[in-house]
Amino acid sequence: MARFAYSLLLWLVAPLIWLRLLWRARRQPEYLRNLGERYGFFRQSAGSSPIWVHAVSVGETRAAQPLIEALQRRWPDRRILLTGMTPTGREAGRQVYGERVTQAYLPYDYPGAVDRFLRHFSPAFGVLMETEIWPNLLAAAQRRNVPVLLANARLSARSARGYGRVGALARPAFAALGAVAAQTAEDAERLRELGATNVTACGNLKFDVTPPARQVDQGNAWRRELGARPVWLAASTRDGEDALVVAAWRRLARPDALLVLVPRHPQRFAEVAELLQREGVTFARRSAGLPGAADQVWLGDSMGEMAAWYAFADVAFIGGSLLPLGGQNLIEAAACGCPVLIGPHTFNFRQATDDAIAAGAARRVADADQLADELARLLRGGDELAGMRAAAACFAASHRGAAARTLAAIDAALTAPRPDRAGC
Repeated sequence: MARFAYSLLLWLVAPLIWLRLLWRARRQPEYLRNLGERYGFFRQSAGSSPIWVHAVSVGETRAAQPLIEALQRRWPDRRILLTGMTPTGREAGRQVYGERVTQAYLPYDYPGAVDRFLRHFSPAFGVLMETEIWPNLLAAAQRRNVPVLLANARLSARSARGYGRVGALARPAFAALGAVAAQTAEDAERLRELGATNVTACGNLKFDVTPPARQVDQGNAWRRELGARPVWLAASTRDGEDALVVAAWRRLARPDALLVLVPRHPQRFAEVAELLQREGVTFARRSAGLPGAADQVWLGDSMGEMAAWYAFADVAFIGGSLLPLGGQNLIEAAACGCPVLIGPHTFNFRQATDDAIAAGAARRVADADQLADELARLLRGGDELAGMRAAAACFAASHRGAAARTLAAIDAALTAPRPDRAGC
């Protein structure tokens, strides 16, 4: 009855879903492409019994890379079907994997749509990245005896409380998972409390993502061209944070320091450019080439170059954390040996952030003023900055291995005897 009510609610809110697509398409027309896929109608083929991996958007798509490569080595005769929910995630998949995978949107969680998806592709098994729990999808996979596993799973205490409030719907969905590879022991325990079984703490797959050598070389080349000028990066900034970053830049009062400002979402590039113009800041766009000596800000209006930005910068502020947005991933910065400053709001990456701070790879700042003060201290150079750089590289290296542990958990779940659930 709970799932019936949930499905009915999905149909009732269908007009709102369309309005949301139209709203997003104002900035990203790609949202109106491949609409049939969102309802389970596909033209592409992924071959016989592909391995299905679902990564909702950009971050999950990139985090899945080491696991997808491990799956390809383990099952070289099966193609990877990579599903997502956003155009930016799909573009990230194209950049990272090229033609090595088949991409499609995962349908909305309508019973008929998910049935059509599973019938069309007939995956051997599925791997959902992080915490993508769709009750109708999991029930349909269970009926068809398609094992579905959760990888790189994280669940905050707040999210766990939310699932707990709809336990009649959520618990059967979690119980339908064949196995769960959680990021931390705390995540694992919260997932067990919601009904998941066969749960293992395997670490964070993002530590296993190797920065692309080509991008690191690009960042180093930029550095050589700009010489000894101090560079600080505001990475993956979110709506409302850019003005705070500019305020920190003004307080820093280092005319020689270059701020590299990289918004997280491409639809905001023009909006941030307008902000810089209103503030009277001299800036260059990445799309137009390197900044000149007179440019105070370099606006990162490109996609898929974060490793280059981290290799280029002396220190990085990680966005999404000055406002209560949960923060963005600092692991890629650490893997590039880039010291990190991060704001007070990091509930999306609490464990990784706490561990990075404890390792000396990151420092927390309370607000834009303290961000400027820490930057002033670190951009003087010397042993303090060098120590953070070395700590960042060591922190990233010490946490690798999640892909191998996750693959072992998947292998064990697939080879264990399973009850025949046909007709359930």
